[in-house]
Parts: sequence; structure tokens; C-alpha cells
Amino acid sequence: MIISPAKFIKGSISLPGDKSISHRTALIASLANGTSEIEGFATSLDCHSTLNCLRNLGVSIQETKNKLIIEGINKTGFYTPKITLDAGNSGSTIRMLSGILAGQSFTTTITGDESLLRRPMKRIVTPLRQMGANIQATNSDFAPLTISGGNLQAIKYDMPIASAQVKSSILFAGLFAEGNTIISEPTATRNHSELMLKEFGANITSKANIITISGESKLTACHYNVPGDISSAAFLIAATILLPNSELFLQSVGINPTRRAILDVLLQLGANIEFINTHIQHGEPVSDLLIKSSNLASNDNTRILKGNIIANLIDEVPILSILATQIKGGLVIRDAGELRVKESDRIRSIVDNLRSMKVEVEEYSDGLAINGEQNLIGTEINSMNDHRIAMAFTVAGLIAKNNTKIINSECVDISFPNFFSKLASVTTYL
Repeated sequence: MIISPAKFIKGSISLPGDKSISHRTALIASLANGTSEIEGFATSLDCHSTLNCLRNLGVSIQETKNKLIIEGINKTGFYTPKITLDAGNSGSTIRMLSGILAGQSFTTTITGDESLLRRPMKRIVTPLRQMGANIQATNSDFAPLTISGGNLQAIKYDMPIASAQVKSSILFAGLFAEGNTIISEPTATRNHSELMLKEFGANITSKANIITISGESKLTACHYNVPGDISSAAFLIAATILLPNSELFLQSVGINPTRRAILDVLLQLGANIEFINTHIQHGEPVSDLLIKSSNLASNDNTRILKGNIIANLIDEVPILSILATQIKGGLVIRDAGELRVKESDRIRSIVDNLRSMKVEVEEYSDGLAINGEQNLIGTEINSMNDHRIAMAFTVAGLIAKNNTKIINSECVDISFPNFFSKLASVTTYL
């Protein structure tokens, strides 16, 4: 994809459904009793990997243009798949679904694409084994995973790392365990699973980073509306902020406190973001957003991002890094070592591509430091088949001198199909 320098952004966009929430609605609706209708389900390849796995486990799923209809088969209705389950590129699919597979009375093998086979799985294998599942992993840490489940016992698990995917995997296994499963988080992570399990009727409580779920929980189908994806919105928000005389209206965006760290950081840096029609939907706060061009600046309190906030900002670091090149005072990001084991080594991907655009950036093992107010020069960008790298450097291309070429740009379909056409629909180019 060739990205030309842009003049401004003006218009209104409806976002794809939240990817994190979409995964969870499909998984939980499958476990429920009755027929669930899900509106706004994400069209991303990752979420369709979840649907395909569920279909191979015996779940009836109908897709229409605007709605997903899932016939819940309760906790005991799954059957042995005839093939190896394929999670594609989706860490959410393999990690969260493994919690459900751990509670089944049969053996399942689940795998993924080349990128997913490099991502660590020991973080879910360890607690699921403690609950009684028999799991074989490649080199003790990687997919494919072969899971023989059933007869799980509740545990109290102190999570060594903050991960919503790991937490969700244990919670889903807890639905099949005898007793109450208790999880302690080192830092609060996105809580979509807790909110949604409660919405579907689970006996679940959460207090001060301690989550408890009862294995006797019974789930009941419901009608669920998925809000727009804040992580997808971040790229459009950044582009609007960076281009002068720009204004963009984003409809029905999920602003869960465990997900809106990108908005909070941008507001602290001086971004012009207005919240309109804010309301609660299925326990999730949702709002329209009006974004306007902004001059961002950091100070002693905002220049270094580290610690707890990073866990809820991890997906937005690539686009924050692009913004950092234009922030007066620059930006330093630390405690983000988890980026090394995403779809690509995102720290390395960001650093290499920024340097190819003639940006000064310092690399750390757990982050990077970027000087602000720099000029970007358009060049060839290696997306590393990583959707967030491709989209972040598309935004960089809008403010660069000369054209920017994104290699393997089709990887954006993993999370944001039609990203390029939606961005082009509101962009006026030089």
C-alpha cells in the first residue's frame, strides 16, 4: 500500500466492533443455554478464527450482515473436533479457548500460524495444569497445544504477569472446576471477561484485583451489542491529532477504564478529545468521540510512560511511538517488554522502521525513547506482517515527506478490515 502525505482529515467513521469483546462474546455465548444475538461483532480475521474453532467444536453460528446468532450448547455440549483447531494469528483465540478445552472430557489439539507458534503459552499451560488439565506444549512453551481436560479443581492463582488473556483462560476453566477459582492480578488488566460473564449470569466477583468465579455458574443467552474498538480508533485519533485543521467524529467507541489509557495519556499531553453521549452498555462504558487537531507536549509528569499504565496501553504503543515523533518534549516508554513477544517483536519493528524514516530513537530491552518534533521521510516500511505496525506507519506516512510504502499491508485485516478505505474516505491528500 502506497501512503501519500495528507493535508487534513474531516468526517465521521463507524469503527469495527471491539476485537477483545467480540472474542469473548462468541466464547461465552457458546457456553450459555439458549440463543444469543450479537450485534457489531468484529469482522477481523482474528475473531473469525475464534468462530471457526467453535464451529469445529460443534457450535452452530449464523452470520448475517449486522448480526451473529449463536446457539449455546452449555458447558457440556462440545464434541471432539475432527481436525486440529486453527487459531490463525490470534493469541486471544488460542489462550482463552484453551481454558474451555481444559474443561472438556476429550483431547483437542490447537495450533496457529507461524507468528502464533512463536508466542509464549507456558503462561496459560502452568495454571491449567494446576487445575488438573493434561497439556502437551512444544518445547514446554509453544503451540501446537494438545489438551486433555475434564475433572478440574479450583485453584487460587497469583498471576506472575499482567495478562487479560491469561486471566480469561483461567476464568473460563474455572467454569468447569469444582469450587471457587480465585485469581490475583499484579496489575488490573482489561476486565471484559468479568463484565461479560456477569452479564451472561455467571457467579463472579471482582474486588481489588482479586477475581473469584464459581464452577457451579450457569450461563444464560443474551442479546449483546459490541461497541467500537478503541484500539482501532487509536490510529484514526492519532492521524486527526497530527494533521492540521482536522476533525473526526467516531461513533459508539468502547471506553472501558481498563482500555482507555490511550485517551487518558493523549488528554494529558494536550489532545482535543470531546466525549459525547456517554452511557453504559452491558456494564461497558461507551461514548461518541469528537477529535480535533492538537499540539501535543510532554512535561516531567507525562514524558515517561511506565509501570501499571503500560499493561493497559500495550496495544497502543506502536501508534504512540508515531505520535511521540511530533510531541514537544518527546516520549519515553518503559516496562513494555511484553511487546517483544507480540505478532512481531514490536519494539524492534518500531525502532527499525522509525530509523528508516530518519527518526532519532533509542531502543531499550523494555521500551524506547523518541525525541519529539522530528521530520519523517517517506520510505519502504516492513510491517513484519504485524497489523498494528502496518497501521501505525500508515499514520506516519500521512505526515511524512514523500510517499511511504507499507509492505504486506494486507495484515491489517487481522484486526481492522477496510482500514485503508475508511482512512482514505475522510482524508484529503496534498
